[in-house]
Amino acid sequence: MLLLILEALGALLLLVLIVWWTMFSGRRRGEPTSTWQAGPSADATPGGTPPDPGRER
Repeated sequence: MLLLILEALGALLLLVLIVWWTMFSGRRRGEPTSTWQAGPSADATPGGTPPDPGRER
């Protein structure tokens, strides 16, 4: 019985690690901010100047 519990806990740990890896690997600052709510003009700044190049898209 103990072996089954250990195996289930190991499988759960592996699942959590796989989900964490696929969600956050490769991102410099974690979860990106959502810009889809701002609409299509989110990248445009007032006055016609180009957007800040340091801003993450």
